[in-house]
Amino acid sequence: MTQPLSPAAPSANELLKIAHPTLDGTIAQTLADTQTERFSDDDNQFLKFHGIYQEDDRDLRKTGKKYIMMIRVRVPGGVITPAQYLKLDRLSEQYANNTLRITSRQTLQFHGVLKSNLAATIRGINDSLLTTLATCGDVVRNITVAPSPAEGAVGAELQAQARALSEFFSPVTPSYHGIWLDGKEISLNQDFIDPLYGKTYLPRKFKIGFAIPPVNDTDVFTNDVGLIAIVEGGKVIGYNFAVGGGMGRSHGNEATFARLADVIGFITPDQVEQAILGAVTIHRDFGDRSNRKHARLKYVVAERGADWFRTELERRMGIQIAPARPAEFTHQGDPFGWLVQPDGRKFLGLFVETGRIKDTETHRTKSALREIVTKFQPELRFTPSNNLILANIPSEHVDAITAILNEHNVLLPHQISPVRRASVACVSLPTCGLALAESERVFPELLQQIEDALAETGLVDTAIVTRISGCPNGCSRPYVTEIGLVGKAPGKYQLYLGANQAGTRLARVWKEVVKFEDVVSELKPLFVRYVQERLDGEQFGDWVARILWNEQPAATN
Repeated sequence: MTQPLSPAAPSANELLKIAHPTLDGTIAQTLADTQTERFSDDDNQFLKFHGIYQEDDRDLRKTGKKYIMMIRVRVPGGVITPAQYLKLDRLSEQYANNTLRITSRQTLQFHGVLKSNLAATIRGINDSLLTTLATCGDVVRNITVAPSPAEGAVGAELQAQARALSEFFSPVTPSYHGIWLDGKEISLNQDFIDPLYGKTYLPRKFKIGFAIPPVNDTDVFTNDVGLIAIVEGGKVIGYNFAVGGGMGRSHGNEATFARLADVIGFITPDQVEQAILGAVTIHRDFGDRSNRKHARLKYVVAERGADWFRTELERRMGIQIAPARPAEFTHQGDPFGWLVQPDGRKFLGLFVETGRIKDTETHRTKSALREIVTKFQPELRFTPSNNLILANIPSEHVDAITAILNEHNVLLPHQISPVRRASVACVSLPTCGLALAESERVFPELLQQIEDALAETGLVDTAIVTRISGCPNGCSRPYVTEIGLVGKAPGKYQLYLGANQAGTRLARVWKEVVKFEDVVSELKPLFVRYVQERLDGEQFGDWVARILWNEQPAATN
């Protein structure tokens, strides 16, 4: 059973969940009120459980707030059908800002949806047999899976696990169906208790990711629970089970920090659901419900220890967890270009600048994808690095698809630098209410400057994993990257260096404050030294950890 709330006063979010365990609030009444363009602050908390963030265009704040909605779709493993993609494409044109944003958790987001179009958009998403439920809020979020079709049967097994887990961990409140699909007000039932989450759900969000060594393309150690597939003879014999990862932190609050998960043992495929259920309920029962900044599972593991967690999980599972099996990651990153699946069909890994599927004056990516998906019906896979894979393509369609991309001036991977292909940005301004600095909108410009600096120092073909986040919550996972920028204020960033390309080491702060226009001038001397001092085959992040961390153990201003 769920333990009582901690002796400290519960946070405002906990009190809201206690008062409205069906997560309805007054959403239905506000939807019906055509005189208002926004929901109350309390309802905004409930909207998150339904996959919605109420935002405003921060570029327009000087002339008054214009409220708009972000809607996130649940896509376990990041895989959707051609029909589903075309439906979402149409909805984005009809009700949103005519873009689709690939997220770092392999989902799609709509931006710029007005309150008056909110219900129609969600009904349309559900018509495509997708949902927005539990893509936000204090529940298990979208589950990430190694996206490459080259993994064949192993990847398919992980995808099936993700779909089953997504269904198992979905909250059962009737308010989602009632409000968005039936369009009716829900009768408040204060006695409602979700059979898994309890009356107050989780203290904070819970993230799960699967990875297949040696490629850590899901940044598996950044999840609350990471499952590392152990493969023998082409079959998954089980998973190394990692707990307690997470990226979010707050500036100036040393009690908050990024953390990589601890591997606590090995589980078999039939134990996966039971093990994750145990981890989720430990989070539910021991997470901090008085301080949301301290409410992630990573703090439970950090403070009580991995051994305590293993013992508690074993008690809940009624088994002894086996020792972890040998497993090694060598790199992050997505597959790019035309590649071959185990069944002989082809797949295409496409770079999507900052994850934004859109048409511009020069590159009409959204139109190209609409034409390709309509004509050739490929499966679509979104990656945790905000890119896109078109899968299950017969060889005879390769030339025609390539021609469509060329006609729409969509750059193919070989036309894009290695450092740009290894980049990730969060959305940030103008829509994210948490943003302290720009991210998505300025990242292409910054990458061009980095590309120029790399070319000048003889590193033009070098892939250095580079990420930018508009705030310390770290949605782009900047703390597990060779170069990471974290927004502190308008035009100012923390500069992180020194994680490795395997995603198994955290970066450290190199400079506490760097102006946007000074970022490359900070990096270029390091590139020069890297060329001179690197060992044979040594990656930039490894050189930073070997050399710079010894020279400068603490950040400077």
